Amino acid sequence: MEPANRNPEVDAFLDGLTHTRTEEVRQIRLAVLLGEPAITETVKWNAPNFRYADEDRVTFRLQPRDRVQLVLHRGARVRDDADLFRFDDPSGLLRWLSPDRGIVTLADDAETSARCDDVVDLVRRWIRA
Repeated sequence: MEPANRNPEVDAFLDGLTHTRTEEVRQIRLAVLLGEPAITETVKWNAPNFRYADEDRVTFRLQPRDRVQLVLHRGARVRDDADLFRFDDPSGLLRWLSPDRGIVTLADDAETSARCDDVVDLVRRWIRA
């Protein structure tokens, strides 16, 4: 199935990407786009990026190249209400970098496949938080 919110710019970026985990990045990207039609995508910080309501919210982190990482954030800058922000992560995937910014790390193909639905659920809930 082809998601309507797929951006050809991101397709072209991924076609030129030399990353040991490119196929897993593609897998997560497609799952998120199919799982949340309100998301749009761009390339930001030299990586695929998900937007919701015209705000950047989730960005792949492509360094280091031996894992797949997603940074969950509330924009480029820390917001004034960062200390008041609360988000529940029942999956246990999210490692907090600051009060309103976290990172999901998928160590290998098996973990990516096993946790893909959890990642989609996490992203779906994060963008609305």
